[in-house]
Amino acid sequence: MKKGLTLFAAILTLFGCNSQKKSEANEETKTRKCLVIYYSQTGATQQVAREFARLLEADTLRIDAAQPYNGTYDETIERCRQEMANNELPELAAQEINLDGYDVVFLGYPIWFGTYAPPVATLVKSINFAGKKIVPFCTFGSGGLASSMADLEAALPDAEILPGYGVRNARITKAPAEVERFLKEHGFIEGEYEKLPEFSAQEPVTDAEVAIFNAACGDYKYPLGTPVTFGKRMTSAGTEYRFTAQSKNADGNDVEAVIYVIVGNGPDEKPEFTEVVR
Repeated sequence: MKKGLTLFAAILTLFGCNSQKKSEANEETKTRKCLVIYYSQTGATQQVAREFARLLEADTLRIDAAQPYNGTYDETIERCRQEMANNELPELAAQEINLDGYDVVFLGYPIWFGTYAPPVATLVKSINFAGKKIVPFCTFGSGGLASSMADLEAALPDAEILPGYGVRNARITKAPAEVERFLKEHGFIEGEYEKLPEFSAQEPVTDAEVAIFNAACGDYKYPLGTPVTFGKRMTSAGTEYRFTAQSKNADGNDVEAVIYVIVGNGPDEKPEFTEVVR
């Protein structure tokens, strides 16, 4: 662990890290410790990691590649492609990483090629996460939380992967409020939070929904497909839409994606998409 990293004890509920609650059965409490460990390429994941650490009062540890990914965007993409093609993982910068004494690990990373960035793949392969509860969190251009969580479950069969949090880089300013709500919803910290309703049943889009979809997704650098159906729900932040969209993959086959869009309550707020699930 990094020099000076201070261990602390925290009273938890089943998943909580800094709250105490009496058991209805025997009033026993469980003492658990939390660690926020992350890799950040551009600083976006680090911003989210700091929010988790602040709200949880948790220890933090940043990992880095021994040979940093410090080239241009295209150079980084090409390096990553080559490493993946050669089944290579980057070496991590030397530091002691000891998870002993930690029960809940909040694991943060940017999404690269649909999953956690290669330095996190190295960490997952080289560190013993057996018996740990892992809460993934990630930043991305369009999506990747669900796919990265599936990869974590496959790579760490002896750990318990809990529900995770993801945010687009374009919406990073929304992360503080969303992280706080996430931690309350899942019982990590105490406090009231808005319980979100279910989306309405999917129905065919009309011109109005197509216009909302295009306003949210039209300027994204990669095509996100053609909206076919939608469901929606009303929240305090605005109206959220759950679109299904059709497109073709590189092989020319039809593929479907779920794209989430929010239209804020403010009169000047532009529709924006929050996540793509492929």
